[in-house]
Amino acid sequence: MCAKPVLPAADLAACRALLRGGSRSFHAAGKLLPARIHAPATALYAFCRIADDAIDEGGDAAALAALHARLDAAYAGRPHPEPADRAFAAVIAHYAIPRALPEALLDGFAWDQSGRRYETLPELEAYAARVAGSVGAMMALLMEERRPEVLARACDLGVAMQLSNIARDVGEDARSGRLYLPLAWMREAGLDPEAWLAAPAFDARLAGVVGRLLAAADGLYRRAEGGIACLPLACRPGIGAARVIYAEIGRAVERRGLDSVSHRATVSGRRKAVLLARSLGALMMPRRAVGAPPLEATRFLVEAAVAASPPRLRGRLPARSFDERVAWLVGLFTRLQQQELGRNG
Repeated sequence: MCAKPVLPAADLAACRALLRGGSRSFHAAGKLLPARIHAPATALYAFCRIADDAIDEGGDAAALAALHARLDAAYAGRPHPEPADRAFAAVIAHYAIPRALPEALLDGFAWDQSGRRYETLPELEAYAARVAGSVGAMMALLMEERRPEVLARACDLGVAMQLSNIARDVGEDARSGRLYLPLAWMREAGLDPEAWLAAPAFDARLAGVVGRLLAAADGLYRRAEGGIACLPLACRPGIGAARVIYAEIGRAVERRGLDSVSHRATVSGRRKAVLLARSLGALMMPRRAVGAPPLEATRFLVEAAVAASPPRLRGRLPARSFDERVAWLVGLFTRLQQQELGRNG
């Protein structure tokens, strides 16, 4: 096991504060990650959050160029004088994260900026691979996991999460002039995409399209389970929690009759608490076959991550003794109990 990257306490605290306000699902699930993973993951997500916000808040070509400049600086070892940039630079250097992964994220943001639409599910998956599959691959590298089949499943999980988000945000996106649903599916359902976008409304035809998208996400969540089962024991509950919390977004949309135009489905804090406890089932998750090839959309991410693997990270983590596993489980249950007391206190 390699040592943790050196992250200044003040920089890490700033990253945590950023995520508490803008990435609640990560904040909830991340508490179940071991400290050696949670700290660099916080730095990683903070940089991604800043980039995402820069585009969502009306970012133009200049904003995207500025993000590329920040990425250039981080990979040159001279990050911008911002807490998230400094922490991100330390993480990418320590874990040998290839530039192709965060570069893919910025490519996805560029697609957003250009208003790109997606005719088919594979085209939409190509977008999701960039804005979310890339993050899944980077998280796997933080866990020192570089087997291509496990990296493929990490990308599956990221893509599934993005499809869930798209299904939840159909109305919100449409009111901002954005449309991510596969256009071919809309036409097959009898909807003209441009006419619908001009006057977004919910009906049974749209429900069918949203239901198809959630079904695609669920298939990827199931594929991802085999990869979660291959992760180090201490990492499984946190990643399992992310899987169940994001999949629950789909269930919340379904409970509203698949209407994500009139309402935006949310997962309550109480429900997240239940799901966090349920995520302990990831500890016992069977190691299903993970050898399915990656999605065509994520293949380039897997190949980049494998190619960048340095010798010091190729070994497997040492096995824990029985006593160490028991001690870790006791600590995990204690953290869960403290979280629940904090909610009720």
